[in-house]
This record gives sequence, structure tokens and C-alpha cells, in this order.
Amino acid sequence: MRTTASVLAIGLAMASGLATGVASGQVTTELFASGLSRPVYMVSAPGDDDTFYVVEQRGAIRVVQNGTVLATPFLDIDPLVLNGTSGGNEQGMLGLAFSPDYVTSGRFFVYYIGTGPATNVVEYRRSAADPLVADAGTARTIMTISQPFSNHNGGWMDFGPDGYLYIGTGDGGSSNDPGNRASQLTFLLGKLLRIDVSDDQVPYTVPADNPFVGVSSALPEIWAYGLRNPWRTSFDQMTGDLWIADVGQNTREEVNVQRSTSTGGEHYGWRCREGFIENPSFSGCTASLPPGVIDPIHDYTHAGGRCSITGGYVYYGCGVPEFDGKYVFGDYCSGDIWTLDPANGNAVVAVSNQGSGVSAFAQDKQGEIYVMSLFAGTIRKFTSASAVDSDGDTIPDACETVCLPDVNGDGMVTPADFSAWVAAFNAAAPECDQNLDGMCTPADFSAWVANYNAGC
Repeated sequence: MRTTASVLAIGLAMASGLATGVASGQVTTELFASGLSRPVYMVSAPGDDDTFYVVEQRGAIRVVQNGTVLATPFLDIDPLVLNGTSGGNEQGMLGLAFSPDYVTSGRFFVYYIGTGPATNVVEYRRSAADPLVADAGTARTIMTISQPFSNHNGGWMDFGPDGYLYIGTGDGGSSNDPGNRASQLTFLLGKLLRIDVSDDQVPYTVPADNPFVGVSSALPEIWAYGLRNPWRTSFDQMTGDLWIADVGQNTREEVNVQRSTSTGGEHYGWRCREGFIENPSFSGCTASLPPGVIDPIHDYTHAGGRCSITGGYVYYGCGVPEFDGKYVFGDYCSGDIWTLDPANGNAVVAVSNQGSGVSAFAQDKQGEIYVMSLFAGTIRKFTSASAVDSDGDTIPDACETVCLPDVNGDGMVTPADFSAWVAAFNAAAPECDQNLDGMCTPADFSAWVANYNAGC
């Protein structure tokens, strides 16, 4: 449920790429899960909103229920995964996506760096014997991409509103993209890819409306290009917009947005551009902007110990009014967390600091947001002291489900609620207002009858 609330004055907008605001202390986090090994992603599966699956960089997927990490991993392919346990690297298992038809098919996809080194996108299936354990024997390789260097491996995957699988890849590593792979359409590196995996008889097919289908010297899987190392990307739950956090080199970190109306083909500027500026470490571009380059909507500098953006989500929850409708993101090195407000000129405000190692964010089906710490092995959920809890039950009022016809509050919808509504009408009590127009009038009787018939 989304709330409507005024944004508290918790800081000033970023100026010149630097966060000059100070968090108010209203926004905090509470521990959700601990005891994990280098967590880098968390998501729930279709059909089970309360069970979460956490990707550990070492090569395992752990199951979290009610804040408890189950002893048996959902999947553990540690022997296949390259360098997932060594500090400071960008390899390992990096991504996970459940098929939209997971409830019936049991299909899911993982993204990991294996020997070669190479990116592997592999399909697995849920075990028939235990829904909380995968069948490792069902592995089917969907895609393999050679990696020339050990860094810039991307790693995000998710199914879009259109049902296709989107994949974010890094530029292949080193510095200044020495092979210029991000800008060339003959490489899958430095790209957003879009493929169709609905036919389990073939690894994948290419959607006919991908922007480079039929274009000579272009790989048809490419949806967008010119990325350095996208970490992380997310679909807006409400609008379908795609938010892309692209890690910079020595100077700038950036946030890009691809609108849901896009037909693909955007070039996000790397290696010529870093944020809003020309790449100061590379002088090989003949013009300040390559043709068709899309600027980010926000960038920031490396001042204050910042070094690597970690992308997040647009907030649609009910427990943190300060986040309402805003994009939440952070920095891996400094631990700074910010909100970006698309409704206010993309104004950015500092809201929290979680310490170094902010490896990923997560969002549940209710729109609440979580943050992961790579080194602490924890997942924490954002909360706010400003969320109103008038009945003192520790659940913010905006998060509580109200059953309008249950006027007497006994948890049931019965004829006794009519007498309760009459009493509420005579007393002009809030429970009288059944049509939610802010008034208690005879029209609320008809509204109560309709609500009663609809039930809860």
C-alpha cells in the first residue's frame, strides 16, 4: 500500500555531485537477516511473497523465511563459480531471476562467472520433492559470454513487464574499455540484453521488436548499450521504467532511466562519457558526445570516500514516508544512502549511512526496501520513526489493512456491524465514513451495504 505524505526536511539536494544534506535520523534500519556470506541480491519468487532468496557471491542461493536463513541452500554451485569468496573481486554468482510462470514451471535463471573466465546464464528448475530446494541436475545453459578481464561483470537479470528476460553486462573490464566493446554492437559486453526464454525447447529466441534485429553487424540480443558496469538495475513496480545504476571509473557515478515507452537502442555514453562529463581518462573520442548518447538523470563525484554506485528501487511501501515515490540508491564504499525524487527535478537527499560494503538493495511485493552489507553478511529493512502508529501495535497505520464494513472491529463482517454503524453515525465517529469522502452522512449507509456485500 502506498502512502501520501509530505517529505520531511531531511537534507539539502546534492550540489555539484556532492551530498550536502544531512539525514534527519528519522530513517533507520532494522535487522532482517544475518549470517550470510557476501550477499549480493535478494528477491521473492512468484506465488510466495514472504519467502526470500538471497544470492551469495560464493555461488549459493539461500532461503530466508521470517528473517531466518534456512540451513539448506536453495542451490549451491560453489565449485562452478569463479572467485566468489575472495575479497574485492567482481566475479562469483551475481544474479537471479524467477520465471513469471515459476509457480507451474519451477524455472529460474542464475548469472555467474565461471572458468574461462566467462559469464554463464543458466536455467534451473525447482525440485519436485521440496519446493525450497532446486534440482541442480536440471542445469541448462542459456548463454555464455567470454570475459577478457576479471572485473566489470555486471550481473543483474530480471523479467520485464513484457515477459522478456533482461540482462545487464559489464564492458569486459580493465580501464577505459580497451576493446571499445560497450559501444560496438558486435559485442554483448557493456549492454542491456533482452531475450525470450519462454520456449524451454531452445536456449532462447530474440524478440522481433528488439532494436537491432535485422541490422547488419549488430547482435540482435542487444536492447541498449554504452554501459560500463551496471550495478544494479530495477524495474519500477508501478510505471515499468527501468532504473540503471552504472558504476563509473575514476570520477563519476551515474543513474540512468529508460522509460517504459522506450523501444530500445539507447547509448548511455561509455567509454566517451562518465556521468554528465567527458571521460577525463580517455582522449580517444572525436567529439564530446557520440551520436545518440543519452545522458543520465543524475551523477555524483567520488568526494567523501565514494567510489561505486549501488542501484536500488523506487519506493512504494508504507513504512517510510520519506521514501514515498522516490528512487533509493547508495554507494558501495562510503555506505551513503540517498533518495532521488523524480517528481521534484530529480532532487537527491541523503537519508542514511550504512557503512562500507553496500552491495545491493531489495524490494518486497509491498514496496518496502532492504539493504545488504557484503562484509557483515546482513540484510536490513528500512523503517522510519515518522511513520504514524496511532494504536501502538508497532505496525504503521498506513500498513494496516482496514476492513471498512467491520465497524465493531471484531474481525468479522456480520449483521452486528450494522448496529455498530448506526452508533458510529449517531456519534459522527470515523467508522461511519464508509465511502471515504471524509464526512459522515446518510450516503455512508449505502456505502456500508456495498462494503458488507463485498466482504473483506
